[in-house]
Amino acid sequence: MQKAPLIFTYYIAAPVEKVWDGFVSKEANQKIFMGADFELDLKPGGAMTWSGPSKDGKPMRYVTGEVLRAEPPRLFEYKFGMGDGAMMSRVRVELTPETEAVKVVVTNDDWAEDDPAYAQNADGWPRILSRLKTLLETGKTFRPH
Repeated sequence: MQKAPLIFTYYIAAPVEKVWDGFVSKEANQKIFMGADFELDLKPGGAMTWSGPSKDGKPMRYVTGEVLRAEPPRLFEYKFGMGDGAMMSRVRVELTPETEAVKVVVTNDDWAEDDPAYAQNADGWPRILSRLKTLLETGKTFRPH
């Protein structure tokens, strides 16, 4: 049975360019993901990786992704999976400027039926988006649980 898409809507009080940068910049990703090294080649087919030390201190890749579409500052679509990306899902980030905020809609879909990351992402996206919102609105963020 096909897994339901995970859809999250947030409103961030910042210019659309700053919100876009929050999703694609190395600096914002390092703050949101507790120092993880973020690399992004922002073109279709471009690689995305989040990496850093494992529990034993050795380097490891946390997440592997591939850019599908990038239309700054409105649309960003990519595939990603945990570790080496053996199982991937799709993410679509849509940014719509409003009067004093940007409407952010993140849709995470195209799940493999047996992907164990589904439950983790259902819980993780609200935390990640809340950390991003806090960072962009206040200049600082909070530690994950």
